[in-house]
Amino acid sequence: MNHERWLVSYADFITLLFAFFVVMFATSQTDKSKAKQVSDAVTEALEHGGVSAMVHSILGGTVDEKGQGNAQMRGPGGTQKGTKEPVPRPMPPPEVAELLPSMKYLSGELQAEIKGGKIEMRLEPRGLVISLRQAAFFPSAGDVVEPASYPSIQKVAAVLRDLPNPVRLEGHTDSVPIHTSRFRNNWELSAARSIAMLNVLSDRFQLSAERFSVAGYADTAPVDSNSTEEGRAHNRRVDIVVLNQMMKVPDVGPALATPNTAPKAEAAKKS
Repeated sequence: MNHERWLVSYADFITLLFAFFVVMFATSQTDKSKAKQVSDAVTEALEHGGVSAMVHSILGGTVDEKGQGNAQMRGPGGTQKGTKEPVPRPMPPPEVAELLPSMKYLSGELQAEIKGGKIEMRLEPRGLVISLRQAAFFPSAGDVVEPASYPSIQKVAAVLRDLPNPVRLEGHTDSVPIHTSRFRNNWELSAARSIAMLNVLSDRFQLSAERFSVAGYADTAPVDSNSTEEGRAHNRRVDIVVLNQMMKVPDVGPALATPNTAPKAEAAKKS
């Protein structure tokens, strides 16, 4: 007489109980496709055996020598327990649609300036970029905003006043070296033009200076080739960057060069 026949019934009971809890776990998840895979796996395993290994393979992770998987070893912070390595997650695309109406409105208001090549506008992942060409807004090698350009700046200021977004003013030059009694290099010139534009927007058009940050990039961020006069004219600009809501903290750009790091430049008249 076989006294261990009860083990067969007990093993069947444990298998069914395991399958029950697996199905309950799967139905509690939002991933319906994975739940269906688990359900199909349980059915297949009940018919052919190998429940544990098949369920581990679907839920993820590997099965060690003790039959234990690591699929559920991730903590609430997205890291594996016992490690500091974060689980990679895809970054959401930047939202720039919020600034599209402002760009369309400005395109209409500044139609003459855009057609005349004085202003360019474009949407970038960081926000709305309004490029003010140097030739229309600053004198050659100078940082004083031309009074004749105030009407154009006023149109931009009117839009900025209605937006809560932070604004970054970025000065850019071409690659022709400059060395005058006022500016030792292009770093100082580009930064000075950013500050001059800030003063006009805050003093003349009453925009809060706390919304702005300024930067001078010299010739390190060209939008065109510096090998032609036309390209250099495109590079001489001040960009008014209206940052989108995902860019609350402005990115860190090139800072104003110090005397020790500024390149030695020959005297040259430039703009």
